[in-house]
Amino acid sequence: MKKLVFVLSIGLLSFCGFSQESELLSGKSVPSVKLKDMDGKEVNTADFGFDGPVIISFWATWCSPCKRELNTIHDLYTDWQEETGVNLIAVSVDDEKTKNSVPVYVNGKGWEYLVLMDPNGDFKRAMGVNNVPHTFLLDKSGKIVYAHNNYAPGDEDKLYAELLKLKDQN
Repeated sequence: MKKLVFVLSIGLLSFCGFSQESELLSGKSVPSVKLKDMDGKEVNTADFGFDGPVIISFWATWCSPCKRELNTIHDLYTDWQEETGVNLIAVSVDDEKTKNSVPVYVNGKGWEYLVLMDPNGDFKRAMGVNNVPHTFLLDKSGKIVYAHNNYAPGDEDKLYAELLKLKDQN
């Protein structure tokens, strides 16, 4: 019983830590890390070059909640883009063993997101991401205004509400 209480305590502390890290990043810009897209083109995370808000979603092919979240957003994405001008960047944290499944999965699902590869976890560490899925919303100036990790149905509605707040500020 003591072991169970200890494990639950550690889990709760870890969860609180995830929330605090996201709050610490709030209002800050995305750190500069060089990643590659699925075609091997280098992208600097500090300069995505989009005019509107940006969603950055950390995910992996082995993560069921990640895929549920991104597939749910995929169904809404065109409407979100038309209404808010948002762009989504899906950052795969698949490592050397699983990264070859990323293009197969993405193309099979027809995602129209920019997909970046972070096989060494450099961007993941720079953003304070400890587990996936972890999603950030950036305003048009590139500042982090919202973050959540994990996924439950309805989280996409919260993200959309945050997007609408950004639209209303313009």
